[in-house]
Amino acid sequence: MEKIRLQKFLAENGVASRRKCEELIIDGKIKVNGKTAEIGMKVDPDVDEVKYEEKIIKMQNKKYTYILLNKPIGVVTTVDDQFGRETVIDLVKVKDKRILPVGRLDMYTSGALILTDDGDFIYKVTHPKHEINKVYNVTVKGNISKEDIEKLQNGVMIDNSYITRPAKTKILKIDLEKNISRIEITIHEGKNRQIRKMCEAIGKKVLALHRAKIGNIDVKDLKIGSWRYLTKEEANSILE
Repeated sequence: MEKIRLQKFLAENGVASRRKCEELIIDGKIKVNGKTAEIGMKVDPDVDEVKYEEKIIKMQNKKYTYILLNKPIGVVTTVDDQFGRETVIDLVKVKDKRILPVGRLDMYTSGALILTDDGDFIYKVTHPKHEINKVYNVTVKGNISKEDIEKLQNGVMIDNSYITRPAKTKILKIDLEKNISRIEITIHEGKNRQIRKMCEAIGKKVLALHRAKIGNIDVKDLKIGSWRYLTKEEANSILE
């Protein structure tokens, strides 16, 4: 069999996400043919013996599971929560599958979230170099101006050090009576609380935040808190 990168082999066979597998290799927790593995190694699954915590990792011809969840506000995007809060895993009960969330939505953000047991898919969707678009509907306090939109489109400073990539942005609605504005922002980065920080950078407080779409997959037909399986073709279409 053709050799593949070690972290990809580990991720595809259920050890963890590819990024986490890279950390395991760096920490010296992976062995190949009895020797501590190094980043950059390639393995032949038919020939090489790969171990994690003394357990041999074998090539699996498994059928991966992909789930689209319309996450409610108040639910945390994690597998376990030390404070006992409801998690996305509590909402999506799948037997005999160890699914993980693809990326994160903060506790007070609703919308599209994918969960899967395909580590390679997680890596590709969350890594910035693959530039997977995520579309957010944002309600902010006050009236948004064309100048504000241009700033978001050109990139703004967040965290006192990082300038965001240009973001496709458009006004959906301005409600003068309620003194709020609704805008749509499309990004492919994944910085912590990025949309909120981008709005803060133009002096706007976010009142509500909803991720409407990941790639070409949206949650418009899913009620908040509901989920459905994605087909392999739908999952692949996100990467395309």
